Amino acid sequence: MPKLFIPGPVHVSEKTFRAFCKPMIGHRSGDFKKLYGGIQPRLKELFQTEQPVFLSTSSAWGVMEGAVRNLVGAGKVLNCMCGAFSDKWLDVSKRCGKEAVALQVEWGQPIRGEALRAALGAGGFDAVTLIHNETSTGVMSDIREIAAVMREFPDVCLVVDTVSSFSVVPIPMDELGIDVLLTGSQKALAMPPGLALFAASRKAMDRAAKVAGRGYYFDFVEFAKNQAEDMTPSTPSISHIYALESKLDDIFTEGVATRHARHAENNAIVHEWVRGHGLDFFAPEGFRSKSLTCVANNKGIDVAELAKRVKERGFVMDQGYGKLKGKTFRISNMGDETPATMREYLAALDASLA
Repeated sequence: MPKLFIPGPVHVSEKTFRAFCKPMIGHRSGDFKKLYGGIQPRLKELFQTEQPVFLSTSSAWGVMEGAVRNLVGAGKVLNCMCGAFSDKWLDVSKRCGKEAVALQVEWGQPIRGEALRAALGAGGFDAVTLIHNETSTGVMSDIREIAAVMREFPDVCLVVDTVSSFSVVPIPMDELGIDVLLTGSQKALAMPPGLALFAASRKAMDRAAKVAGRGYYFDFVEFAKNQAEDMTPSTPSISHIYALESKLDDIFTEGVATRHARHAENNAIVHEWVRGHGLDFFAPEGFRSKSLTCVANNKGIDVAELAKRVKERGFVMDQGYGKLKGKTFRISNMGDETPATMREYLAALDASLA
């Protein structure tokens, strides 16, 4: 099979797959409690939180919708929108029956603190949703700038999707005052799709307990009750948790700071390649993702043809997402990729362009 260099799902190592294929255990057994409880300390360290970390058998979108249902009552939700995935959160909020307000910026631009402050100044908001690293555009908003503004509105909960930035850059949940920090398995964590991880602040849990219509599957209160007994509210994907245990071994053996530095080095290699080919970046300087690069196709490359040639060389490349397809293409450097594997992929791009 060709190796994936798309921004999710990313390439999964043989070691992770072997862990995924371990024999089944009962999800209400002592063995499962030992498995789930055993990974909690490292999960909390990775999230940089004192709160428990919950595991949901779903994509991250399940928890993203769940956060809206748990935290937004009679008030409004402000959806920060700067690309395909963050834009979708507005639709999800409305489908949950919530009064949703858009903080929309042009694709390719970050969410800025002053715009957030102005929007929240209207009052009446229960929550803000933010995608930290907008995968469709390669834009990473400044989470510290956003968090600083949110401290001016202590009654509003901040929900942050970090699917493509978690473990790539430091995101200290408790220090920043993030109320729900969520991620998924298939991007920065380099696991098979189907598992979401999240933690909720005390403020978020207190809010959830008072909000009606939370449903069951993504009810934060149910997650907390079960996690206290090292269990999940419903049948979990045990295979994913085995794979997560293995991935945590990898991360802490490498060292979290070293992992961050490796992603930064990978990213810099891609940026050097982009500049060397006279191509442009879609995201502005200072707000570019550290886990992928969205390349503006200012050279008029036939991206579909390029992808075909690259696949013949053993790699699957991205061709741009949504309305940016063909106008951009994205190069992922997240997960288990190294400077050596990045150079191997970029060499395949060079040969295919030639």
